[in-house]
Amino acid sequence: MPARQPSKPRVRRQTPEARPYHHGDLRRVLIDAALQLAAEGAEVSVREAARRAAVSPGAPFRHFPNRDALMAAVAEEAQRRFRAEIEATLGDAPATNALARFRAFGVAYLRWAMRNPAHFEIISTGRYFAHGSSAELTRDNAELVAMTEQMLTDAAEQGLLRSTDLKCIQIAGRALVYGFARMNLDGHFPRWGVEEAEIERVAEGVIDLFIAGIAKPGRTP
Repeated sequence: MPARQPSKPRVRRQTPEARPYHHGDLRRVLIDAALQLAAEGAEVSVREAARRAAVSPGAPFRHFPNRDALMAAVAEEAQRRFRAEIEATLGDAPATNALARFRAFGVAYLRWAMRNPAHFEIISTGRYFAHGSSAELTRDNAELVAMTEQMLTDAAEQGLLRSTDLKCIQIAGRALVYGFARMNLDGHFPRWGVEEAEIERVAEGVIDLFIAGIAKPGRTP
């Protein structure tokens, strides 16, 4: 009787459900999905971002263990884009006129906030997560504050400012751009007779009024 041949091991075929999920950049897709949900005013969660991204509910938790981690990543991405807008605008501003650079910073702030309202909402309020939980966001905010402080210090040294109270000027400038951006986000301008197509022009006009108020006569950029 011939020896029995050993049987070959059976190869188990994966069903489509059993195949592991692969994505070129799942983290990026989830951040974009969370931003889209926020822009729509929908509730943001890791599972809902996964559903929007068309991935399995458990897949995102390798990147984001909870909602706070996801929203921190969204805010950090928003802050990077905001910083890029600031730096690009300052790159075109005159290096020798600190007050002109301070104005350019304000214009860039408002332009970005108006063109990216969902991003602005996420990085400017505590509605989505505790901002202090992101070391990157805290550091970047501190750098932007220091940047405006330096611009005003330089403007004072160049003899461009009426007042020597630089902290008061800095806070007033912040209140102006933040308040204007919030008015836009909350839909206030139609009741003031400002059409959507006019908002950016009005924003620049408001900043120019502020700059004229803090500059010495004849020193407006």
